[in-house]
Amino acid sequence: MNAIQIALGVALLVFSVAIVLIVLLQEGHQQNAGEVTVNSETFYSKNKSRSIDAFLERWTKFIAIGFFILVMAINAVIFFM
Repeated sequence: MNAIQIALGVALLVFSVAIVLIVLLQEGHQQNAGEVTVNSETFYSKNKSRSIDAFLERWTKFIAIGFFILVMAINAVIFFM
């Protein structure tokens, strides 16, 4: 193994752990789970774009895309070496 393969392997490990942690930190998206009020227009639903759930959802997309690109790069390095 050369230095490029080791560096890409370490980066893949970091992305793997990051995506697992980000997904585990997110809440489930079950409708009306644990909702006590009948009114669906709550303060939380109006400001969801500013919440931690929206932050985690956004970063899940970025990390997943980065993970996919990294896996493709690793396969390209292995194929061409």
